[in-house]
Amino acid sequence: MDPRVPRSVMLALSGALVVVVCALAVVGLRMQSVHLGYRLDAVRAQRAELTMLLRQLQVELATQRSPARIESRARELGLIMPDREQVRLAREFVPGDSGVAAAQQGRVEASLR
Repeated sequence: MDPRVPRSVMLALSGALVVVVCALAVVGLRMQSVHLGYRLDAVRAQRAELTMLLRQLQVELATQRSPARIESRARELGLIMPDREQVRLAREFVPGDSGVAAAQQGRVEASLR
């Protein structure tokens, strides 16, 4: 037998092995690509659901914060609007200068009862 024949058979088998390994790598990458595509679709669907839920919660929050709703809830709890005599402004909330300057200028009438 010619010594080159086993060598050529080995080269042919090695080449075939390289081709098979490359083909398996391509198939594996394609499978991973398909799997990631499915995951991406699932994440997009979840994002759409969460966006819709966020909008619903924002509407509910706006409804709960509305002055009319707060007033009706306060009346259900037995709360009433205070009379003008019952309201006292804190110095920090007087418009204009700071509370100390407003007090020095006589713009704030503080009465403690």
